[in-house]
Amino acid sequence: MGAAMRRIHVGNALSAFGLGFTVPYLYVYVAQVRGLGAMTAGLVLAVFAVAALVVLPFAGRAIVRRGPLPVLLAALVTAAAGALSLGLAGDATAVLLSAAALGAGQAVMQPALATMIVDCSTADTRSRAFAVQFFLQNLGLGVGGLIGGHLVDSTRVASFTLLFSIEAAVFLLLVAVMATVRMPRSPRVEGAPARSTRGSWKQLLGNRAMVQLSVLGFVLFFACYGQFESGLAAYGVEAAGITTSALGTALAANTLVIVVAQFAVLKFVERRRRSRVIAAVGLIWAVAWVIAGYAGLGHGSREMATAAFVSTYALFGLGEAMLSPTVAPLVADLAPEGMAGQYNSAFALVKQLALAVGPAVGGPMAASLHGPYVVTFLLFSLGISVLAVRLGRQLTPAQDHPWRGGSRVVTRGGAAAEAVPAEA
Repeated sequence: MGAAMRRIHVGNALSAFGLGFTVPYLYVYVAQVRGLGAMTAGLVLAVFAVAALVVLPFAGRAIVRRGPLPVLLAALVTAAAGALSLGLAGDATAVLLSAAALGAGQAVMQPALATMIVDCSTADTRSRAFAVQFFLQNLGLGVGGLIGGHLVDSTRVASFTLLFSIEAAVFLLLVAVMATVRMPRSPRVEGAPARSTRGSWKQLLGNRAMVQLSVLGFVLFFACYGQFESGLAAYGVEAAGITTSALGTALAANTLVIVVAQFAVLKFVERRRRSRVIAAVGLIWAVAWVIAGYAGLGHGSREMATAAFVSTYALFGLGEAMLSPTVAPLVADLAPEGMAGQYNSAFALVKQLALAVGPAVGGPMAASLHGPYVVTFLLFSLGISVLAVRLGRQLTPAQDHPWRGGSRVVTRGGAAAEAVPAEA
């Protein structure tokens, strides 16, 4: 791992730390500490999602034209300003504008950092680099939430002002760290298309494999991440009757599986086609939903229901660990020369859409329609497997199985040789 990649991973960890440091406490801060009510607090959380949806389409073009590093630095400064002003805001307008700046800055960080990983890695090292990124992101979120929870006091506004000020300082520290990164030229992968003279969005929508991966990505995030803190949590409390402390244990089990299994899973992933790995994740998550169905619809004891529910979150964590070195590198390998930023931003946009729609659909269904909720997302998980197999038919051997002999990086910056599509 070179110096540039080490700094990029520091950036991933610190950006995730900043997110985990404040976001879990936004609702309490706005609704109770500032006394602005539940409606304004809900609008603040919605503003985060809307800000991301607004800026991500422009972020991709900016990354392509200016490079990922200048875009990342601008996003960090914007997020720092939003965090600091949010800690000082006393009325609804100021809170909403500050949340918009913070949400927009944090949304742009993701594709910018992902593009920097692409530019500083090769086909041989890219999956491991994204696995490290996912590991550090989860670690940063967990540590940030833990420390932030010990700093805040809902009876003292000053404690939240300190919290947001520290977050702003973390982002500014990250500006200083990332400004020292020297970016190499992006390596080329055999079978990747050359840059097109057409508009970048038109070119992306004309890439059939990327469109299929985007649809698959929406289903992935909708059926898993979009349910974690909304539908699945509501289902556990309402249908399975688990306690809030048991829900916390389940979330901890999810993170623990990711931390423990990430690099062991990476060895398994490196030997297999990416499309088959994603299909396997769909099957694992289908099993997880079956276990969740037993937890809420079975007639066992509360202890058995709790154990089943914790197992559900643990299986989701296993699937996440398998996806982290698979999906993001595949997005990069589908991108034409110089277009990784556009493709990363487009995929981040798909993720944000899924995370916005997932809770809106899953939350009400989980609270009142327990059986249909489980069946619906069981079918979505099986759909992941079907979509992954279909995607595999659109990928070249280098894109679907880059670690196999003869499918590695062959040139730097030049046009790649034409590859034969992978067999179904």
